[in-house]
Amino acid sequence: MLISKGIAEGEVVTIKTTAGEEIVAKLVEDGPLGVRVKKPLCLTATKDGIGLVPFLFTTDPDAEVTINKHSIMVLAATIKDAADRYTEQTSGIKLV
Repeated sequence: MLISKGIAEGEVVTIKTTAGEEIVAKLVEDGPLGVRVKKPLCLTATKDGIGLVPFLFTTDPDAEVTINKHSIMVLAATIKDAADRYTEQTSGIKLV
């Protein structure tokens, strides 16, 4: 049996909201009332497959935002390929 280490601050996480949105972001803090994240991006369908677009279009892209826990259905670690793609898109660093 594997024991999960949980999700650590600074990791890339996936959040599924009660509205059905899937958000990929860097976890800043998992608090009692909300989850604070940085650079949240939302998954969207494109003609080429799945893409990442800003979750909030009218805020500073580097701003930290808090998502109310009542609005979250799932909080999970993001798989490596998707986390690498997120890191490349938000930092400009190409991971190999």
